[in-house]
Amino acid sequence: MRMTFRWFGEGNDTVTLDQIKQIPSVEGLVWSLHDVPAGEEWPMDKIEEVKRQADRYGFHLDVVESINVHEDIKLGLPSRDQYIENYKRTIEKVAQVGVKVICYNFMPIFDWLRTDLHKASGDGSTALFYEKARIHNIDPFELVRVINQNSTLTMPGWEPERLAQLTSLFEAYRSVTEEDLWRNLEYFLKEIVPVAEQHGIQMAIHPDDPPWSIFGLPRIITSQQNLRRFLKLVDSPANGITLCSGSLGANPDNDIIGMIHEFHDRIPFAHIRNVRVFDNGDFMETSHRTQDGTVDIAGIVKAYYDTGFTGYARPDHGRHIWGEECRPGYGLYDRALGIMYLWGLWDAYAKQAAKPN
Repeated sequence: MRMTFRWFGEGNDTVTLDQIKQIPSVEGLVWSLHDVPAGEEWPMDKIEEVKRQADRYGFHLDVVESINVHEDIKLGLPSRDQYIENYKRTIEKVAQVGVKVICYNFMPIFDWLRTDLHKASGDGSTALFYEKARIHNIDPFELVRVINQNSTLTMPGWEPERLAQLTSLFEAYRSVTEEDLWRNLEYFLKEIVPVAEQHGIQMAIHPDDPPWSIFGLPRIITSQQNLRRFLKLVDSPANGITLCSGSLGANPDNDIIGMIHEFHDRIPFAHIRNVRVFDNGDFMETSHRTQDGTVDIAGIVKAYYDTGFTGYARPDHGRHIWGEECRPGYGLYDRALGIMYLWGLWDAYAKQAAKPN
């Protein structure tokens, strides 16, 4: 397991590279160019600037998250071909700074969805929260206002240029079925995966968050069965999965440990986080500790250990603790605690395996 840490860039993150450097055994940054609109080709000078920043602290840039997929590709519009060409050229460019994995998603309009970014917990911390009943009653435009209240930091998946077209996007998706989305994803993969193969890069799709339809929009990367179907669309080692235990874990029916064992050779990148799922369908981010949520984090780490996982991992959304003011879900303290919990599990399994019979 190779530990990484998501970083949003200088001037766009409350966490500094100096702070990340002090977290034990973090070797790389999970990065992106968050100021480049989805669909545009990434400028090489901006890519190289991030490389220089990482080099000063000895971090690699092996994992990029995300090179966002333009909505026209998901919709299957004739204009998708130009955006796919831009995507190919961006793959070629990031390969020049050592990228090995590209995490992306294929979720219509919204990359992720929560109803409260600072839900208070009994211990005084706050965290991301999803209230099922509210989603059925809230206007999507009101939700956009809530999500973008902190305008000083970018919110991945909630970029202003995308959300400014919310009305037209909903209209465009009105007739798009899940099968349409599958076909459009296959078209994209057949164009992109050969380019990734040429450059030694693995594409790693992120599951839908949450893993079910919202606002009537189709969602397809939601379950073990659908991941199995996805991998068969283009059967190549370069077509892989970012297995996110938090996204998939919002549905208690998902067997994440089973997914790791089945798909382990197609998981180059792991997001490891915990959520507490309530009986009414609500869920809330928790600490990474197994007992604090519904997701069996200890079992998940053991599954990675038992399958010989050598890919990249990062702690995912953390709580906001000790008064930290940060991008929702992406503070320093709780994610650093999460890393040490994950390493503690990993080291314990390694020590146990080393004991003589």
